[in-house]
Amino acid sequence: MIDIETVMEDDGTLRACKALGHAGAGKAGTDIVCAAVSVLIRTAYGTLSGRNGISVRYGAPEPGNFWLEVDYNAEGKDFLFAAGTFLIEGLKSVAQEFPMNCRLNIRTLRRT
Repeated sequence: MIDIETVMEDDGTLRACKALGHAGAGKAGTDIVCAAVSVLIRTAYGTLSGRNGISVRYGAPEPGNFWLEVDYNAEGKDFLFAAGTFLIEGLKSVAQEFPMNCRLNIRTLRRT
């Protein structure tokens, strides 16, 4: 099972995403669920990296464990919102299609 946790601001802006585990939907190197989650998160990282107004950190310390964290300023907010929306919709789709292999938890940061 891949457990994915995302952290969003209360307006839907992405702040973090972490995926941990193996889907078990196929043999290593051929697992479509692992591939889908990996591609979505790595593409989000690649899309956000180097964008003005966005700072992104990414790590993949071992197979089946990767994360990204995002900070932004006013210049990067709209782009980050759009990219985060795309990522979340993709991850929701994978989790809905493969509920025995992928679980998505979306945590919302409340502004005080």
